[in-house]
Amino acid sequence: MPENTSLPWLLAGPILRKIEPSRISFWLASSAGGPLRLTLQPEDAQQQVLEINSDDSGHSRLLQAGEKLFFHLISLDLSSPLPVDRRVDYVLERQQDGKGWIDITSEAPYLLYPNQNRMTFRVPGEIKSILHGSCRKPHHNSGDGLVAADNLMADLMKPGPREDPLPPHRPSLLLMTGDQIYADDVAGPMLIAIHDVIARLGLFTERFDLAEHEDYRTSDKIHHHDYSYYRRSEMLPKLQGEDDLAKVFFGGIRKPVFTSDTSDNHLITLAEHLVMYLMVWSPVPWEFADTSPPDGLSPKQSARYRRERQIIRSFKEGLPQVQRLLAHLPTAMIFDDHDVSDDWNLNREWEEEVYGHPFSKRMVGNALAAYLTCQGWGNAPTEFPTTLMEHLDQTLKQPGSSEHDEFTDELLRFEGWEYIWETSPPLTVIDTRTRRWRSESSRVKPAGLLDWEAITDLQQMLKGKEAVILVSSAPIFGVKLIENIQAFFTWLGKPLMVDAENWMAHPGTAHAILNIFMHKRTPRNFTILSGDVHYSFVYDVELRRHNRGSDIWQICSSGLRNEFPKTLLDRLDILNRWLYSPSSPLNWFTKRRRMRVVPRRPEGLEDGRRLLNGAGIGLVEFDDQGRPERIRQLLTNGEFRGFERMEHHHQYR
Repeated sequence: MPENTSLPWLLAGPILRKIEPSRISFWLASSAGGPLRLTLQPEDAQQQVLEINSDDSGHSRLLQAGEKLFFHLISLDLSSPLPVDRRVDYVLERQQDGKGWIDITSEAPYLLYPNQNRMTFRVPGEIKSILHGSCRKPHHNSGDGLVAADNLMADLMKPGPREDPLPPHRPSLLLMTGDQIYADDVAGPMLIAIHDVIARLGLFTERFDLAEHEDYRTSDKIHHHDYSYYRRSEMLPKLQGEDDLAKVFFGGIRKPVFTSDTSDNHLITLAEHLVMYLMVWSPVPWEFADTSPPDGLSPKQSARYRRERQIIRSFKEGLPQVQRLLAHLPTAMIFDDHDVSDDWNLNREWEEEVYGHPFSKRMVGNALAAYLTCQGWGNAPTEFPTTLMEHLDQTLKQPGSSEHDEFTDELLRFEGWEYIWETSPPLTVIDTRTRRWRSESSRVKPAGLLDWEAITDLQQMLKGKEAVILVSSAPIFGVKLIENIQAFFTWLGKPLMVDAENWMAHPGTAHAILNIFMHKRTPRNFTILSGDVHYSFVYDVELRRHNRGSDIWQICSSGLRNEFPKTLLDRLDILNRWLYSPSSPLNWFTKRRRMRVVPRRPEGLEDGRRLLNGAGIGLVEFDDQGRPERIRQLLTNGEFRGFERMEHHHQYR
């Protein structure tokens, strides 16, 4: 590592999280601690100045993960409520060794939009529009949906009238519906950069006392092992029996039917997971990260490294805009499988094998600890138990201790990842990964995405509301042909081969969630926002009964930086149209036959097509009753694609 001890103070952020009239919450990472000062200047209202000290009580925390890595989890009560849906300018300053206050934008001027001298936000009240997306894989060879969103924000910040295709309003919030990181699918240059940043920031060494090999007993040894790049599956221990843990833990990633992704650089240590978030949200760590290829790569690995390096260079170029976007829009997040590992909690077999060994169990715990630090806390800053946050603090300071193992068990038991933002309509985000309805008949059958207790809790949250925005990482109403392919492989006992996770895969979950939509006290207007699948689509769903119930819009936007294999998706789209046409008898064999599903055609595609394949971000505009008024996908080239309702292609499902 070059001898350069000078590091920027701001490493990542600020990221606006849950913003309410009486409370503001945000996240940032820095190379040093110290006091902060926040100045809020609402439009036509009184200025507020708040000083933030590391020893403050309440819901703010300063977490130290290394000699030069601090996470600021700031949540502040305000003396005067902020106006809703009005512009608020804000200035965030740090104190420099008694030399006074320094505006962080003076050191990172790219955080400001053109002709702007302060960062800004709006407290979301009545939701006018939402940006939403999922699946942001740094080494996928495409543009970045978050960069496209920042370009849109820059256009909306310009003075003067707005003309179509620009929306009339600044988005109320940004919603990231899963796979904000790919812990299981990491490019070689990315992992090399992560290890260099870990060393420069002095992240604390993690012990793996129960690792079977001495070579894997500390994080430092893992980071420098011969297997550390492109051979990580070989680090996992053997299980008793015919399978090794690599096959169970990583086997689902090798799915020849849909994707060729591999897990050869799967994140393992807590430090790797934490630094990954810095690398995907900020350009700053890349400024001092060394990505020189390691010694010992095979010719095949060297060629792969060179390909990945070219794509990563393109990814890095957009990070100043990503950091700027996240500093100006309140951002909600929820995990999906790749935030931890592909097919996370798919079935009982996966859970029994992975959680049954301390090494792989620690890997999952590390991913969840990093998620809590960088994503989960900001969704509900006042709701996480004090003891949980104290145990997180201890774990970051002493990774690998007995307290770390106890904290992993605590995280695996935790059932508070779902949350509600009381906007209009309310944003209700469900956890489809950790509260699963496990199959009792077979350990290999996919678990339901929510168990009975979780579905009951959801029904209680929804009762009495006129409209709701419901966030499910996986679409509730998916592409029927693809779901049936998944069911076929499950019948063969191979659910890992095709990522067989959908709401209809488990009979109990399927009937329970559909009954929620049929219940007379659930909302009149349901907007379901989803991701996960690497293509985008929109379905209008109506109940088939005399006393018409809820109107449902299933809107899927995926991925921010990922796409489905084009030829395969084209064929599946066409086959799905023919096999599940309005007159097809196959519709009567589905669990949704009491519902009328009307697909929408993406603009620019021929009649009958339903699936849009292209990296980008979804933009949904709502009317004053909380119903989607205009649904579009903003592609990374700046082009908007709307979705046209195809009445003559409806399905009874």
